[in-house]
Amino acid sequence: MIPTLAGVHHLKLPVSDLTRSIDWYRTRLGYVVGIEFHEQGILMGVALHHSAGGPMLGLRRDPEKAAAAAGFDYFSIGVPDKTALEALAANLTGLGESHAGVHFATIGWILPELRDPDGHEIRFYTVESHTELGDHPLVVTDARETNQ
Repeated sequence: MIPTLAGVHHLKLPVSDLTRSIDWYRTRLGYVVGIEFHEQGILMGVALHHSAGGPMLGLRRDPEKAAAAAGFDYFSIGVPDKTALEALAANLTGLGESHAGVHFATIGWILPELRDPDGHEIRFYTVESHTELGDHPLVVTDARETNQ
């Protein structure tokens, strides 16, 4: 039996400075705090939501885990198409954020190498596809070397 699933409910990242991270996700990507999690009177986490389709994002204050997770791209956030991805890249550049620009990737277009304040790599990938997946696996060799 194949279980019934309904997409990704939320993503969660450890952060070293919750206030700084909330501000970064708000000003760079348009996220808004929807839920606050307090423990013994201290704000320890938040759930951020996005009014234009972004996945819900949890941030949890945990400096040690944030340092250990820095540099890895745990997920890619979907963007409708290449035009929207190019607009996002331009907006991030205008805000002074460094990234690798928009690139042709395995099945769509990707905007890699944006880093949040803790160094987590945030990637964006188009839902629009230039290659459809079929009955047999698509074999990719040296993806990073050929797509960026």
